[in-house]
Amino acid sequence: MTLTNEPDATDPMTARAIAADLATGRRSAAEVAATTLQRVAHWEPKVAAFSHFDPELLKAQAEALDAAPVRGPLAGVTVAVKDVIATRDMPTEHNTARYQGSRPGVDAACVDTLRAAGAMIMGKTVTTEFASTNRGGKTRNPIDPTRTPGGSSSGSAAAVACGMAAIGLGTQTGGSTIRPASFNGIWGMKPTWGVISREGLKQYSMTCDTLGLYARSADDLGLLCDVFDLDPAPQPARLEGLRIGLCRTPMWDRTEPPMRRALEEAADALRLAGAEVIEVELPSLYAGIAEAHSVILAREGRSSFLNEVRNTPGIHDEYIAIVGNARGITPEDARHAYTLADRCRAAFDEIMGGFDAIMTPSACGEAPVGLERTGDAAMNSMWTLLQVPVVSVPGLTGPNGMPLGISFVARRYADRTALAVAKLAGEVLARDEVELA
Repeated sequence: MTLTNEPDATDPMTARAIAADLATGRRSAAEVAATTLQRVAHWEPKVAAFSHFDPELLKAQAEALDAAPVRGPLAGVTVAVKDVIATRDMPTEHNTARYQGSRPGVDAACVDTLRAAGAMIMGKTVTTEFASTNRGGKTRNPIDPTRTPGGSSSGSAAAVACGMAAIGLGTQTGGSTIRPASFNGIWGMKPTWGVISREGLKQYSMTCDTLGLYARSADDLGLLCDVFDLDPAPQPARLEGLRIGLCRTPMWDRTEPPMRRALEEAADALRLAGAEVIEVELPSLYAGIAEAHSVILAREGRSSFLNEVRNTPGIHDEYIAIVGNARGITPEDARHAYTLADRCRAAFDEIMGGFDAIMTPSACGEAPVGLERTGDAAMNSMWTLLQVPVVSVPGLTGPNGMPLGISFVARRYADRTALAVAKLAGEVLARDEVELA
């Protein structure tokens, strides 16, 4: 197992670098757009991250921004948007036949907020169909094109990983933001459920659907926390003295040996930096949480996809099975799943009273070879159902040279705490001088 450095802090196309340069006049939005076009020309034929990209639209946004008398905190920052998120000036097609060429004419709330901050919405990125399946698409992992970039937010993760976009918007209902962050070696954040509006996002599960964020640095995610006005929370400045729980989750048997070693090595590195890393044994209550997540998605998917099945001849059998309740989930099954989820959330609030953050795997292992499937979300679904903030930290790699992300979790609405601890951990994991077994 080896360590890799974080993306170069001098990269001129990170969100913070772009925003700082435009604020001081060192660069114009037009110059940012020109560099972006060069990167897209180089990487897009290899990665295929975009479902829609219009160079002229990007240039027009840059021209308007350069002429604007007032610029926001994300002025000139390029944003790639997952194609289940509505955009007023681009198609929103959900990677499904029924919506080919569909233009909603309005922005999702998150996109609207980013535009108000001065961001340039550069294109729509590949998603799995309705962001609800692990059937793969055309997007390839920039690190190894024979491997999946993960899903369902495959395009946004890949676009950020190879520097075509500074920021990527994804979604997560199971593991669709955090797993691709791990597979592509970038920073990924699943905020607390509901702290960023999901108006304008294709719905799968009202209980779990969450906007996801990608960047190449923790500082860039911090900018997004400010723009989306996330709650104030403690932001520790050093690892020394922090209490961090090491949680293997009830799905630990799904992890692969390289990820198991990575988690232990990350824990050792944090201990060397002065953090107190403590094993967390979750109560037996959590043994059923993965099944509860599965039942809730199946139940809520029935109503979410009913209209699609009724109006789309030839729709994939997966959706027919969901709407037709092929699993035979009863109302009592659903009530039990919701009750268990509520109890687990309350219990986790109590557990977190003894910790600053929890560390846990971001994925089961390295990105699998092949594009047919997007990988296993077993390490993510519990945290999604708990509705807590999760930040995936890059830095470690496996035996095939592929990234292995480590997630840091905080209690609900402590998103800034999760990010602050993750940033400190990332600085340790990215140090060349750190020697791990």
